[in-house]
Amino acid sequence: MAAPTSFSYTVTSSGFEHAPFDDVPTEIMGSIFGRLPSLSQDEANRVVIGEIFGRLDAQAALPGMRDIAKDWCPDLILREPCEFASLAVARHRGIAHATVAIGVRAMTDAVTDIVAAPLRELDELMEIPHGSCHIAMRTAPIFSTVPQLLDGPPSSPSPVRYRDQPANATGHLPLAWGNQKHPLVYVSLGSVAGSLASFKDIYRSILAALADQPIRVLLTTGHGLNPADLGAVPANTKVEQWWPQADVMPHAAAVVGHGGFGTTMCSLAAGVPQIVLPMFSLDQGLNAERVVAIGAGLSLEPNGEAMRALPNAVRSLLTDTSYKNAAAAAANEIAQLLPAEQIVPLLESLAALHQETATATDETP
Repeated sequence: MAAPTSFSYTVTSSGFEHAPFDDVPTEIMGSIFGRLPSLSQDEANRVVIGEIFGRLDAQAALPGMRDIAKDWCPDLILREPCEFASLAVARHRGIAHATVAIGVRAMTDAVTDIVAAPLRELDELMEIPHGSCHIAMRTAPIFSTVPQLLDGPPSSPSPVRYRDQPANATGHLPLAWGNQKHPLVYVSLGSVAGSLASFKDIYRSILAALADQPIRVLLTTGHGLNPADLGAVPANTKVEQWWPQADVMPHAAAVVGHGGFGTTMCSLAAGVPQIVLPMFSLDQGLNAERVVAIGAGLSLEPNGEAMRALPNAVRSLLTDTSYKNAAAAAANEIAQLLPAEQIVPLLESLAALHQETATATDETP
């Protein structure tokens, strides 16, 4: 698995061999992320998708990705929609490639428009015809864990849909806290927000907003934020840097998340309604829109007004059964999708077909 050097533990702890490439220098990335709170949502989306993913990440990764492809000679490259160096390398070397979705289809469509200029730069750097990367991105086969219900109207190319492993039905929780008779509300803002100073206050705001509610709160901060930095924690709350979401979901009555793909999909797969606080990335807002559209939750802007509305929003999820029913409908559709292991033969066929086509083209006079 090719990934930035900083992802070494994440990759190897998942059982894969890590093929590293360069990260963008921390000082450059920190400076750009620090600008986001002062930007409009649309401007922030364009910075994150276009400048960070499309240009900085891709160009930092490109030399290492070229070497990895040369050393491994892959038959097929699987890439996520916001990683572009491997797309350029696949086009340059004539390698079959496919996209593994990490969001709803609307996100992939929006990303394709935003990164048009950075993709032209990759074409130039790889000395391939202008427009190559953009065309490849729009026409690549797509594999997605997103159910049709959440994705919205059918589109082309139509994704091959599959499902991850179901949530652990007997997942374990931290040692007991709060009133065990009260419903559990799981709060996660992902792995990035806690490491950014401009977003740290939202954790304290959420804790304060839910402190006097008849619920138990499990809040995870991510490794970028030490729970001790939050100060005193309400009696109904347990704070951890990390806890397996699959272990939490069987016990959760509601989720408060940032609209990240992992939390959003894990909640839906378990049939748990959610409140989404989209913070700084395009996919978070689009995921929030789709969750609301199918009736599986609510969306609030992460500001002071939202914090005042949060207790009532949580009560709505816990008392209005329509949210639970809609989340359960999504969970049922997800459960009917192909298990992940049945995707492997399709990937093999995709690689073989590409090789056959390339061979036939080479032999054509």
